[in-house]
Amino acid sequence: METTGVGLTVGMPVRNAMPWLPEAIESLFDQTADGFEILAIVDGGSDGSAAYLRDVQDARTRAGQDSPRLRVIEQQNAGVTATLNRLLDEGRTQWLVRMDADDVAYPTRIEKLQRAIRGHSDAGVIYSLADYHPRERCAGRFRSSRGSAEELRAIVESGYLLSICHSTVALNVEKALAVGGYRMDIHAEDADLWWRMARRFEIHFIPEALVGFRLNAESVSSRSMEEQQLAGVYVQYLLLSDLWGLRPRSLGEVAEPLLGLTRPAAMAAKESLRRFNMELAQGRRMRAIAAFALGVCASPGYVLRRAADEMWHAVIRNGVAPRLFLERKELLWN
Repeated sequence: METTGVGLTVGMPVRNAMPWLPEAIESLFDQTADGFEILAIVDGGSDGSAAYLRDVQDARTRAGQDSPRLRVIEQQNAGVTATLNRLLDEGRTQWLVRMDADDVAYPTRIEKLQRAIRGHSDAGVIYSLADYHPRERCAGRFRSSRGSAEELRAIVESGYLLSICHSTVALNVEKALAVGGYRMDIHAEDADLWWRMARRFEIHFIPEALVGFRLNAESVSSRSMEEQQLAGVYVQYLLLSDLWGLRPRSLGEVAEPLLGLTRPAAMAAKESLRRFNMELAQGRRMRAIAAFALGVCASPGYVLRRAADEMWHAVIRNGVAPRLFLERKELLWN
């Protein structure tokens, strides 16, 4: 096990995370580097997540296994955004490494993050690629923006959002707090942080998959599809407001005109492709084929663009054309 001297806190929000939580925790215990702590905040819940973490904590303490150390905090349900901000506050190191309780860290993840931090100590965010998990069954990778710090900033300055898998990120805590931390209880609180960090600090990309990202079927519903689309467009609206020096309004005030910018067909295709990979992960090939076919029917163009992203690594950015916001300027800002 390599000792690098770069102290990290792996921050994990936990809520009803069974049966995937043990795999996530074990993947952190199996790292090739030390010098990090695991901080799990149990945000309420009704399954055995908290009991499992306490048992692991007790067992490692009895065995004298305090590296990597597991620290567990339990709280009443406060929501994702509040829990993420508490992770920033409770961490004891300069860097917070994000990971969700249903994902897995590949064995060299911490070692390679520590190496990247030594080489880019002034960065605000360091992130990597992510495979869909389990990678031997799933197709493709998480659709991630790629490029140098300058190229990533240019995407944001042009009015588009970065596509970054949250579970791959290491955050400089001081810099994240300097831009306001996580904001808003919406489905895009991470994308909202990325653009604010990109405008002020370097974002460093590691062109290697260091995390297995699990597509969780229980998070997918027709209701959340519309919420996710609206949240993403609203975060882009906040970015454009900042770029253009305009005062943004609340989500409730601009929800109707923003919904006019969403692309239901593309979102339906995206959800079908997610379902395709979830069915593959369960070994249900016929259901996977049916889900893929639904995606093609919903939006052939989206499926083709997604395939192109996988093969040719085109510039990947999220959002709609900024000019479309300007066409609705009176509804959005006045």
